[in-house]
Amino acid sequence: MKKVEIEIQYFEGCPNSEEMLRRVREAVRHFDGEYSYKETLVDSYTKAKSVRFRGSPTLLINNADFENTDAPDEPGMNCRVYRTGLPSEDEIVNKITSAS
Repeated sequence: MKKVEIEIQYFEGCPNSEEMLRRVREAVRHFDGEYSYKETLVDSYTKAKSVRFRGSPTLLINNADFENTDAPDEPGMNCRVYRTGLPSEDEIVNKITSAS
């Protein structure tokens, strides 16, 4: 199993940010040190531009977006809506497992 990089990009104030953080924190408990985990607070347009922000919250696994959404050329400070709703803990675990 190779080490998996997990990152959540978010800003405070979006309704799904805290729930996504909670779900990912729970999901990574299923893995024993085979991952790196990072929470990136996007608190300015400059930061959004530097990380090519897709909206809050964004879950990246091995630098790939959870829904395979491309990084925008002109990012903004927007709340993100997932097509089928916020990923469940099981969906996150499955995606991490398939990335390893």
